[in-house]
Amino acid sequence: MAFGINRKQLNEWKNTAANGDIAFLTHYWLDERFPGCTSVTKVACTDVDRLANWGEQYGLKKEWIHKHERFPHFDLFGEWQQRILKREQKLEQLTNLGNRDKK
Repeated sequence: MAFGINRKQLNEWKNTAANGDIAFLTHYWLDERFPGCTSVTKVACTDVDRLANWGEQYGLKKEWIHKHERFPHFDLFGEWQQRILKREQKLEQLTNLGNRDKK
């Protein structure tokens, strides 16, 4: 379940990915397997080859793609998440989560 986003953000992510474009969605996420990580960025695209080619520039392997039925995606955490969001000029997705905590 995604926390820290709204329905509009989720639908925009789905529509972008469904159109064959690279879509980014960052939300709160906790999993004991990843201590210290409090968010995840899902980078999706229904064109798996395009998604794999996009990920390759960051050292992401095609076999790391979560083969979700409707929205294949990479899950980005920690340093990978920070570095890639910064390079993609999407870091506000992550910083906006932190700002919501302070409101």
